[in-house]
Amino acid sequence: MPLKISILGSVVSIVIGFLVACIVGQNSVDFFGFPLLIFCFLYSYIVHWIFFIHAYIFQTEHYFDATGSFTYISLSVILILNSLFSMGSEGLNPYAYLIGIMVVLWSLRLGMFLFKRVKDVGQDIRFIEMKKDFFWFFMTWTLSGLWVFLTYVAGLSAMTSINLIENMSYYHFAFMFIGFFFWVVGFVIEILADNQKKIFRENPVNKGKFISSGLWAWSRHPNYFGEIILWLGISIIAFPSMEGGEFLGLISPIFVYILLTKISGIPMLEKSSDNKWGLNEDYIKYKNTTPILFPKKPNSN
Repeated sequence: MPLKISILGSVVSIVIGFLVACIVGQNSVDFFGFPLLIFCFLYSYIVHWIFFIHAYIFQTEHYFDATGSFTYISLSVILILNSLFSMGSEGLNPYAYLIGIMVVLWSLRLGMFLFKRVKDVGQDIRFIEMKKDFFWFFMTWTLSGLWVFLTYVAGLSAMTSINLIENMSYYHFAFMFIGFFFWVVGFVIEILADNQKKIFRENPVNKGKFISSGLWAWSRHPNYFGEIILWLGISIIAFPSMEGGEFLGLISPIFVYILLTKISGIPMLEKSSDNKWGLNEDYIKYKNTTPILFPKKPNSN
């Protein structure tokens, strides 16, 4: 990748994250003299840059996905502890516990799954050429920092808001219940889809074949559908706590959708699948009859 594009990509990702943090963090609690949400923004990038140094020196991408999971988990723990010990007379922030625990559970599961997968395969083909180029590789880790922050920003907004709810109303509980329901549905779909594909690939009979059974008969990318739904659930939970600039935090599920459907998720996998099975009649039929993302009951004929 050209040097100018790599540098520009890194700068733009930092600027976008900073602007979102400043707007969404207008009602954030104070953290050593500046909004706590600004700390969350900085923390997400700095953690990725620290791990980038190790990754570039040893020319390895094995910890790329694990770094994202570590950032989610450690940031959640920090905010939970901050609510517990530093809120003072403002009281405890219920969103810090609910959203924090949900994100930790999701991160642990997905992080371990992806880390084991890259270890079993031996490498991630996305990084074969990329990791040789310092600025291209750095841009990718910086973009990952932006990914963590923007994906989580709706939850972070609620977890750091100074507008705490002293007396929870039915209105707030209703959003919590609905959002939690969405999160559970998305979480279960993602787990089932990943495990179904894992079991399929581990069967020697299926070597060189594509999966079209289970949830994969309903959607060509059910795991991504689940991820979008669970982040939508977190945004629903966070919604009642927002006011003013905090509503920009609702960009979270939109960002996840755009990222997975237009940039790094589905487009890359669809291209790879087309290269492997583009001339396979069964694959062509599967692709023509199965939705790319949103599930649809498969035709029984």
